[in-house]
Amino acid sequence: MSKLEELLEDYYPDGVEYKKISEVCNLCRGIRVTRSQLMDNGLYPVFQNSLTPLGYFDKSNCSKGTTYIICAGAAGEIGFSDVDFWAADDCFYCECSDTVLQKYLYYVLMSKGNYIKSKVRKASVPRLNHTVIEKLEIPVPPLPVQEEIVRILDMFTGLTAELTAELTARKKQYEY
Repeated sequence: MSKLEELLEDYYPDGVEYKKISEVCNLCRGIRVTRSQLMDNGLYPVFQNSLTPLGYFDKSNCSKGTTYIICAGAAGEIGFSDVDFWAADDCFYCECSDTVLQKYLYYVLMSKGNYIKSKVRKASVPRLNHTVIEKLEIPVPPLPVQEEIVRILDMFTGLTAELTAELTARKKQYEY
């Protein structure tokens, strides 16, 4: 039995409790900044309608370790920032209660990515309504279980990055 299975068995022998995101997180909309306020090199990246920063700003409205969702343009894309940043008005960010870890929420939302993207309204500018996210039901195991899930997924993400780099290097070597 794995450590994760042991933790789940200890805390929830009858299964994990599911809750709507709106019950465990506050979904906030970012604040508009204009292009004239943006800089090429600044202190904080600005996320607007893509996971790629639109530019940089001299203030931040979200601290590092925050999960965010793009709601226009590349609507439905899910990000996690390791640095403080500015969430602009086409970006939702999550303020989690003390029962949910930000990184755990990020991985859960990533696992529901296809569903979230299927709810994007396809118009001249694709849009995602905040109620789609707020109504999502997610498993909410105890914090030690969430920490173990995050640890495992972070490890796999790191290994995937290493393997991708190795594969790229081998392709270059074989081409030579």
